Amino acid sequence: MGSGRVCKGGTSARPLSSSSFHPSVPPQPPTETASTSVTDTVNGSHHFKIAGYSLIKGMGVGKYTASDTFTVGGYDWAIYFYPDGKSAEDGSAYVSLFIALASEGTDVRALFELTLLDQSGKERHKVHTHFGRTLESGPYTLKYRGSMWGYKRFFKRTALETSDYLKDDCLLVNCTVGVVRSHTEGPKIYTITVPPSNISQHFGQLLENGKGTDVSFEVDGDIFNAHKLVLAARSPVFRAQLFGPMRDSNMNCIKVEDMEAPVFKALLHFIYWDALPDMEEVTGLNTKCASTLMAQHLLAAADRYALDRLKLLCEVKLCEDVAINTVATTLALADQHHCFQLKSVCLKFVALPENLRAVMQTEGFEYLKVSCPSILTELLQYVAKIGETSAAPSVYANDALDGTDANGRRVKPRI
Repeated sequence: MGSGRVCKGGTSARPLSSSSFHPSVPPQPPTETASTSVTDTVNGSHHFKIAGYSLIKGMGVGKYTASDTFTVGGYDWAIYFYPDGKSAEDGSAYVSLFIALASEGTDVRALFELTLLDQSGKERHKVHTHFGRTLESGPYTLKYRGSMWGYKRFFKRTALETSDYLKDDCLLVNCTVGVVRSHTEGPKIYTITVPPSNISQHFGQLLENGKGTDVSFEVDGDIFNAHKLVLAARSPVFRAQLFGPMRDSNMNCIKVEDMEAPVFKALLHFIYWDALPDMEEVTGLNTKCASTLMAQHLLAAADRYALDRLKLLCEVKLCEDVAINTVATTLALADQHHCFQLKSVCLKFVALPENLRAVMQTEGFEYLKVSCPSILTELLQYVAKIGETSAAPSVYANDALDGTDANGRRVKPRI
């Protein structure tokens, strides 16, 4: 028999809970989460040149010429210009300008800006815009493909044809679209750091180590080795030269005329690195004048090889480095290579009374007079208007008040 005891009359045996030994645990607070609804705009612009204005006017009310389609915010858009107006009741007295949704879409909400550029350099552009102002009913809504926003009475035709907006029988129109997009942001449950792209470093190292080069260029007595595919991918001019039907017959070593070796070296640096080189390192000089001179030559080379980004980088640098002894040469360069903002900056600088006399005594001004005589007329206009403020009302302001959008609402433009 076992030796255990049997307890009689006691409570039945059961496991003891932890509460028998610990005080009660207070309830945990509810988990708190948060999210944010973010609404902003995806913006994009399109530049539309209307050449041969005198040939399209008279085509008839309601008939238009349209820009190529462009994409902003996932939708296609197009600019419509009606030289004889959109509505018969205006009797061809006004030109009409509209922006239209050119792809499928329903209730697309967007902000718009239509600008007719002043081509005199005075920057008195005619601007109708949603941007930068409070909208009573919010962004404009386009219901379906073909919906438009714009102005039936954008400009009185007789005034337009005697204005500075029409030059060489051309009009320049800029259109900016801001498509409204909303999304909700919640708490992230991960932290992954993505390093910045270093693809330019890999291509740059290709140039530096010279491995796999298959084409050479002779520039002012110096030889530069490069890769055909890289050049062709970056420049349509190189693509045609190296792979097009008229490709250079001497593929072993292509001779580049009318360019200095340091400039071609800087050009290759941009093609591989997608950035401007150190101007002081390229020129071997640490003067601002030498840096400006290199930027001038590099801008011309960028235009020659259709490297638009490089051209803009050079234009920015030259705008920042405007000086008495170089501005005339830069102005001539801006005119020859169609750098309109750089040209405007230079004209304003030269036209200042404290700069004009000094600039006229430079060698660059003599070159400017010979190479770009038409610039002198524009310069005189700047000098004549130097006392005017940029806020002076336009002589065509009254015409702008007649504009209405597609819903018949009138919006006062900025000019």
